[in-house]
Amino acid sequence: MSKGVSHSRKRRLPVEASLGRSLLAAGLALSISAGAAAGELLSVSAAWVPPTVPGQTVGAAYLQLRSAQHATLVGVEADVASTAEIHQMTMEGDVMRMRRLDGVELPAGQSVGLVQGARHVMLVGLRHPLKVGDSVKLTLTLRLRNGATVRETVVAPVAQKAGQGGHR
Repeated sequence: MSKGVSHSRKRRLPVEASLGRSLLAAGLALSISAGAAAGELLSVSAAWVPPTVPGQTVGAAYLQLRSAQHATLVGVEADVASTAEIHQMTMEGDVMRMRRLDGVELPAGQSVGLVQGARHVMLVGLRHPLKVGDSVKLTLTLRLRNGATVRETVVAPVAQKAGQGGHR
């Protein structure tokens, strides 16, 4: 090498390091797009919760769900109750039967109701009476066909009857 002449040598990363960086970048892009898509997965309407009276320890929440892709509602949490469960109410003669469901199928593009007298969300262990004008934050857990889970939050107004609104 002669004086005054500089030779630079590009340092090459091992294939594993280069591949690792590419996978990391792809993973970040995928998680960002999955997060954006999660908000578009579920449409919720007609969400409401009937008021309760002092001393009442259970309540219910009702809503209409429409999933953009096939999913299963597998869990619910509520900010006003110690637990929230998906229930099915049926009448057998004069006897009302209530049973807990492990999940509710949400076929892609179809509206599925959690309504009075059928499937609904049971709020167990209410922390305080629910008054008209209050709102209840429900966190819905969905399991997608690929096994991934998505959580969506819904705010349901406490109202005397259905149709008085609800928003996410």
